[in-house]
Amino acid sequence: MDDIKFEREKNGSKKRIYPEIMCDEHIPGVAVLEKLCFSSPWSEESLKLLTKDGIGVGMVCVSGGEICAYGGMLCAVDEGQITNIATHPDMRRRGYGRAVVQSLKKYALDNGINSVSLEVRESNFAAISLYESLGFKTVGKRRDFYTKPAEAGLVMVCKLR
Repeated sequence: MDDIKFEREKNGSKKRIYPEIMCDEHIPGVAVLEKLCFSSPWSEESLKLLTKDGIGVGMVCVSGGEICAYGGMLCAVDEGQITNIATHPDMRRRGYGRAVVQSLKKYALDNGINSVSLEVRESNFAAISLYESLGFKTVGKRRDFYTKPAEAGLVMVCKLR
């Protein structure tokens, strides 16, 4: 499994990033992040699915008491479907998104999940590059998958076993 990365502080020192499992107390902060990052954000009620055993899992990174990144994954039998990965715009390119995806993959491995899939806007080159670097491969394309604006989504899969 990939190592959890370090954030580079402004003074050049390194600070380890520790994703943690999302709980109900994180939901309001994650909802704020959803609104900042997505044109069609999930509601707080929908986000609560990611805290329910047997349905899904969410991972959050907290810095300075604020949620700076999160990711969610729905789980069914031996497959995981990553729902969203979001990093606060002011905290991007510091390793938080990578740490969230890595923690979701580790959770999947630890819980008998054989593969993890996701969709990503075909114009989101930064996210595609991140996912490819973590072992995801493009296996398909969904025309008009996204709205606001309309855009195709690439389907990416990472085989874990």
